[in-house]
Amino acid sequence: MSDSSEHAAPGPAAPARGALEGLRVIDLSRVLAGPLCSQMLADQGADVIKVEPPGGDETRSLGPPVNEDGAAAYFTAVNRGKRAIGLDLSQPAGRDVLFALLEDADVLIENYIPGTMAKWGLDYEADLKPRFPQLIHCSISGFGEDGPLGGLPGYDAVLQAMCGLMSVNGDPASGPTRIGVPIVDHLTGYTAQSGILLALYHRARTGLGQRVEVTLFDTALSLLVPHAANWMHTGQAPGLLGSAHPNIAPYDRYACSDGEIFLGVVNDRQFRRFCDYAGLASLPEDARFSTNRSRLENRDALRDAIEHALASRPRETLCADLMRLGVPAGPVNSVPEAFAQAHTAHRGMRVDRDGYHGIGPAVRLSQAPARVRRLPPAYGQHTDEVLREAGLGESQIAALKEQGILPRWPPPKP
Repeated sequence: MSDSSEHAAPGPAAPARGALEGLRVIDLSRVLAGPLCSQMLADQGADVIKVEPPGGDETRSLGPPVNEDGAAAYFTAVNRGKRAIGLDLSQPAGRDVLFALLEDADVLIENYIPGTMAKWGLDYEADLKPRFPQLIHCSISGFGEDGPLGGLPGYDAVLQAMCGLMSVNGDPASGPTRIGVPIVDHLTGYTAQSGILLALYHRARTGLGQRVEVTLFDTALSLLVPHAANWMHTGQAPGLLGSAHPNIAPYDRYACSDGEIFLGVVNDRQFRRFCDYAGLASLPEDARFSTNRSRLENRDALRDAIEHALASRPRETLCADLMRLGVPAGPVNSVPEAFAQAHTAHRGMRVDRDGYHGIGPAVRLSQAPARVRRLPPAYGQHTDEVLREAGLGESQIAALKEQGILPRWPPPKP
């Protein structure tokens, strides 16, 4: 008789392991770039311990709106998946706790003003590297440690202004305009993540950690594609084009009967398809519009012709038809409209779980899918748990709380 267990129905499959499972990250960063970086690592399975100063991460108070725990929605947007402790690093006993956490850590992320870590005896070369040679220390700052702007604080909108991004965003009526999302902070977070992963790959080959430096200044300048290249080749400073593209036409937003669309035509083949569909079949035969170069030289006349052709058409049908023809076009959606799209749900780009609402992970791995493992933590929520794992006893933890090294929330009023 055969064993009936051979034919038993299989149980539920265990959740797939994250690509970074087993990686320990100590995150000292606040606000956006650093926390976004560590959240992306957490989504991929890393154990991220968020270490907050006595006053907490500033984004906890950047509301309303706030959640049921009183934390600003801003904070929840970049801090899911983490465990949190409060720690006063300005005190020697606080730094001793950090050293205990670093004993089995792989990555340290911080975005203090340059010089702060050295002042506390936490300089990478002098203090951390000799003690933790395998540690990867990711430092995020506005401008770096040295140079004419070295050591100065950096903020997204200020860097947008300083590095030319505002000068190419907006139109003559609005003047230079801040990009509506903190794009420098966002890309800095992604750049920091890339640097950390590069350093992990290097450590896998050599056994050695290293310092990864990322600045908002460098990141902001790296965004100037193709504007910087255009200027470097022509000597002509880029100007304000509204939603238009400096090198491509038609590549702009246009009004329809019930809203606006963005039309992204990048080659002559797409232009012909668009014109045939829109009742503008004569345009590609006109020398003013036959090539991209000629369309750029006559962009105002081209815009007039396209606007007239699209003004009476509903945008949903128009965009659907053009996309089926291979002509890139999409409605200019509001944020609610963007998340109401069926494809947003299909791609899992909205997360709703136990009162938490967030944007889903943007990277998909077939063998190690990202997932939301923890909700954004309350201040110091995991202090005891994390410190026990680091080898501290109950009496030590109690003494640190009594001394104020492990602050409580909310912070005392001055």
